[in-house]
Amino acid sequence: MLFGGLEAGGTKMVMAVADGDMRILERKTIPTASPKETAGEIIAFFRGFPLDALGIGSFGPLDLNAASPTYGQITQTPKLAWRNYPLLPELRDALGVPCALDTDVNAAALCEAEAGAAKGLNCCVYVTVGTGIGAGVYCEGKLVHGLMHPEWGHLILRPHEEDPMPRGVCPYHPGCLEGLASGPSMEKRWDVPARELPEEHIGWRIEAHYLAQLCVTALMTVSPQKIILGGGVMHQEKLFPLIREETARLINGYLPFAEKLDDLIVPPLCYPDSGLIGALLLAKRAMKKA
Repeated sequence: MLFGGLEAGGTKMVMAVADGDMRILERKTIPTASPKETAGEIIAFFRGFPLDALGIGSFGPLDLNAASPTYGQITQTPKLAWRNYPLLPELRDALGVPCALDTDVNAAALCEAEAGAAKGLNCCVYVTVGTGIGAGVYCEGKLVHGLMHPEWGHLILRPHEEDPMPRGVCPYHPGCLEGLASGPSMEKRWDVPARELPEEHIGWRIEAHYLAQLCVTALMTVSPQKIILGGGVMHQEKLFPLIREETARLINGYLPFAEKLDDLIVPPLCYPDSGLIGALLLAKRAMKKA
């Protein structure tokens, strides 16, 4: 039994083939070029294996409504060449196997719920903080969808009183999470990449303020048992204690566990492969459904 997994990102595509025990047998990474060129390379790779199913965790936004005539498309992405591209139909028709598509962050949430930081729990939120910000929600064995999929990166936040750039960099929503706390927003605000900021720089407290608002929103709405923060910006481990401290301050004693966040706001265990392993798990689910 062989499963294919595709983590489709805005800058690179990561492909893998795994056996029934989710052991990765082969993997390949290619740059994200034009849809025609990139899809051709993806199809050529997976055609080299007798796949039983394929799972895809992709950048979005995506149409995940199975009843929609545009089901499986990448929709209003800022990557204009990929806008309205039928990713799922193209790969499904070319490979002729059961396929499943979800967001890259939902795929990562699935991985962490079944094999990582939230294993054995009923509910978790996985957040990636990097070039963009997105989050996936796993609850009672299911990945959460509604009208579409959650867009946590565009939550509107309360600006930090010392933020010199309170509108952020998002072209759609002034003051949203992605516009205020993504890697590009930090670089524009301070004129250097985040990784070059000194440990005591106020930029880290401002970043923690915004990510803590995300955590409080998650706790007050989804009530996850784990909030898993991944992505390039979260490589700065000093952020975790700052985020936990600010989250507790914002909760202000309202929740009984507000002072015990060390085991609730955590890094991913499967990083950097959370999204890829999640895609393989989507493939396994697709085969069972078929």
